Amino acid sequence: MFKTILIPVDLAHVDGMQRSIKLAADFARLYDASLTLVGVTAGTPGPMAHSPEEYREKLEAFAGEQSINFALPIKAKAMLAHDPAVDLDDRIRAAAEEIGADLIVMASHVPGFAEHLFASRAGYLAAHSSLSVFVVR
Repeated sequence: MFKTILIPVDLAHVDGMQRSIKLAADFARLYDASLTLVGVTAGTPGPMAHSPEEYREKLEAFAGEQSINFALPIKAKAMLAHDPAVDLDDRIRAAAEEIGADLIVMASHVPGFAEHLFASRAGYLAAHSSLSVFVVR
């Protein structure tokens, strides 16, 4: 059913991503699909890395750790954005198109008052993407 699964990750919050990565790994086993972790970074120094190259290396290291944890090959794709907070949804959609993803498995938080006024990132992506989006809380 699914062949290429994209998992957006935030390296600053990897503990909150384990459920979505585990679910994606389960789907990958079930459907013999490939997994790709996608992270978005700026071209300027930030809290996670001093450069896009350093960010890519950290993302690849995290993907390697997850490959070992779940006994599956997991790729990493770092995407560059002028302002990751603003461009995140567009960069995730671009990454999905580049890798040919047919499913996005995305972590989210429990909706609060703000989500009654504004959609969460996962909710926005699910509403505006032509791909299947599985939101994990």
